[in-house]
Amino acid sequence: MHIIDYVIFVVYMLAMLGVGLYFFNKNKTAEDFYVSGRNMSSWHIGLSVVATDVGGGFSIGLGGLGFTMGLSGSWMLFTGLLGAWLSAVFLIPKVSHLGHKYKFFTFPQIFGHFYNGKVALLAGIISAIGYIGFTSSQVLAGAKLASATIDGLNIQTALIVMGVIAVAYTTIGGLKAVIYTDTIQWLILIGGLVFIGIPVAYNAVGGWEAIKETLDPKYLSLTNVTWYQILNWSVTIIPIWFVGMTLYQRIYASKGEKEAKKAWIIAGVFEWPIMAFMGVVLGMLAKVAATKGMFDGITNAASMDSEMGLPILLATVLPIGLMGLMLSSYFSAILSTADSCLMAASGNIVTDIIAKFSKKELTHKKELRLSQIITLLVGIFAILLASQMQNVLELMLYSYAFMVSGLFIPVLGALFWKKSHPKAAFWSMLFGGATTILLIITENKLPLGIKLPEHLDANIYGITISLLLFVTISLYHNNKQENQNGIQNNQ
Repeated sequence: MHIIDYVIFVVYMLAMLGVGLYFFNKNKTAEDFYVSGRNMSSWHIGLSVVATDVGGGFSIGLGGLGFTMGLSGSWMLFTGLLGAWLSAVFLIPKVSHLGHKYKFFTFPQIFGHFYNGKVALLAGIISAIGYIGFTSSQVLAGAKLASATIDGLNIQTALIVMGVIAVAYTTIGGLKAVIYTDTIQWLILIGGLVFIGIPVAYNAVGGWEAIKETLDPKYLSLTNVTWYQILNWSVTIIPIWFVGMTLYQRIYASKGEKEAKKAWIIAGVFEWPIMAFMGVVLGMLAKVAATKGMFDGITNAASMDSEMGLPILLATVLPIGLMGLMLSSYFSAILSTADSCLMAASGNIVTDIIAKFSKKELTHKKELRLSQIITLLVGIFAILLASQMQNVLELMLYSYAFMVSGLFIPVLGALFWKKSHPKAAFWSMLFGGATTILLIITENKLPLGIKLPEHLDANIYGITISLLLFVTISLYHNNKQENQNGIQNNQ
């Protein structure tokens, strides 16, 4: 990179830190820190939602899918569109009212309302673990991008730089800083892709003729995907719209139900088709460049890390100045997800875990300071975790799967099934999440040599176990209660 690119990039990073500093003195309470005073507009919320959900992991991950399977990789974010619109219709009308009425900060507080404190505590632990992993995936995405585009920067150093910046402005600025930086970052990313990344890369690889000559025709098809890939994406991504802590925080932060619904509609459209096709097209262009031998030191496109194709493409084809702008665009995407996930994990730990064991009520000032300290500590741990991982999309989807398999069924039961029972929620969360993690570790292998179909995501089995336990235990306790009431009435 040229000195001009470095200057552009450094100025961008300082601007993000400046937003955090601006809101530092405006946060007076934990409510300001976690839900932005509950008065955000639909456009700010909508752009923040899509920036968080698509963000760096999916941006880099989508590039990897475009590199390996072409346009069909866009179907992954179509499930995001479905999830956004389904939650706008079914979830927001219930959650928005409760959040404003009871002044909720977090998703597990819904469980405390419908079930009990024990269930809410377990939900908080599961959500916190999932979002720490998700934060790590974003830091890793940023490190991959930085190490591929900045000469002499290794991935471990990049992890530290990315992590420190994201953790710093999130810790000092809270959710309002996160939402406003998300809006800025999202506009920068879209502008960078539309006006810089795609047109420059398209011309550099030789245009449409080069694409047709280099890529297998299946890359240009929307049918180069198996039914089980779509099923796996659907079961992992759609439910996150019903259990994602980052999303509940934004529902609570919206002025009301109407604004939240509008925000979710906006987010869905930006996810698919806009970001979905931008991401996979850039990944395809990277595959063309790699196949044509345009990347220094890479002679075999099939053997390289598919997620590195996009950042290497940008480093190869972008001229001085534009490289700095495009790099800032992608860092925007990464930071916009990392900061939100960091806020989610921090909120879970402070509100859903520490508060359960605290014997005395904290003042607003002390609660705010505790929130900032925990955010800092969680961020440091996420950086350490990222340093041990290699694949962004894998880490991100595993974090999704762990939360979804444990939390999805109980939240549906709480909101839509009157026979739901707290014990059913607790055990279905525990065994649903544990099943998914166990199958991920063993690669779908069970004791006694039993092996489940490899092409189905472990999350499918985890949700199935969670559903069976939830329904069975709920019906058992309802029948037991009915029998006891019948005996008492007969007496």
